[in-house]
Amino acid sequence: MQVKVIALAASLLFGAYGAAQAAEASHAAQALEHANAAVTHGEAKHADVLTQHAEEALKHAEAGQKEKANPHLEQGITHLKAAIEHGKMGHADVATGHAKDAVTHLKAAQ
Repeated sequence: MQVKVIALAASLLFGAYGAAQAAEASHAAQALEHANAAVTHGEAKHADVLTQHAEEALKHAEAGQKEKANPHLEQGITHLKAAIEHGKMGHADVATGHAKDAVTHLKAAQ
């Protein structure tokens, strides 16, 4: 009986750990997906749409960073914030550069 209880407890513990890992990976993947979309729209000079995707990427990157700190996520967040700032000013070229830098760091974070 004790063996079954221990086995059940272990499976729940590792299951929760696996779910946390999946959520982290999911946030990083979502951040990367939106950052890539930001780059695509930035290259098309769509600063407003770049900003929307960068904001979504930022939400996911920050969520991933809260779950598990990562220096590449931190740098990605910094560049996403800069992309958003410049995108709101209509500076598509500068915002795109920051979005590209964010993509580089978000890829390294995975």
